Amino acid sequence: MTQSNLGNALAALGEREDGTKKLREAVLAYREALKEYRRDRHHLEWARTLSNLGNALSSVGERENETNSLREAVLAYREALKEYPRERAPLDWAMTQNNLGNALARLAERDSGVGRMDEALQCYHDAIAECTKHQAAMQGAMTQNNLGGALLRLGEIEAGTTRLETAVTAYNDALAVFVAESAIYYLEVCWENHDRAIALIAERRATAARPSLPAEIIAPAE
Repeated sequence: MTQSNLGNALAALGEREDGTKKLREAVLAYREALKEYRRDRHHLEWARTLSNLGNALSSVGERENETNSLREAVLAYREALKEYPRERAPLDWAMTQNNLGNALARLAERDSGVGRMDEALQCYHDAIAECTKHQAAMQGAMTQNNLGGALLRLGEIEAGTTRLETAVTAYNDALAVFVAESAIYYLEVCWENHDRAIALIAERRATAARPSLPAEIIAPAE
């Protein structure tokens, strides 16, 4: 338990500092805790520590722009979800699903893995459904914001505006909660991405509405 708490403190410091030194120390502390937290006897503590390990690994992977830590994070989240009973720990389950979605989305950005991004979308939808069911508005809004981000990234590389329009809907749902909760930091980030999606939609609609030039004007005969 003390090793796990040490990991939490190091991870919190790591999120506030540059680099990954503290985050990597958190990873080591969580791994030490997992040597004594037995899955068969302390399944919830084991799952919680494994999920926290996934968070630290995911942060390391994001900051260092490498995939190994992100892949380890995905594995950690998947294992943790096997021991988080959805019916007994629904919000822990939902948060882990959200975090798994984040790790999958970051991996997808690095290797153009549309399949991973689609899996991330499913993780977000499942987490949002559980948050809505248990009226966890702020947790649900944060996941809606993450869902919007994944849809925006897909919308940037795909033709049309369907993904972008769905991203705007997700951002609108998140913004409604962030405004009500006066969550300024999340509100600013969400608004920025929301406006980016709106601008891309407008740009693509304008391009689609622009009349094409006749072939003889585009390539006049010599």
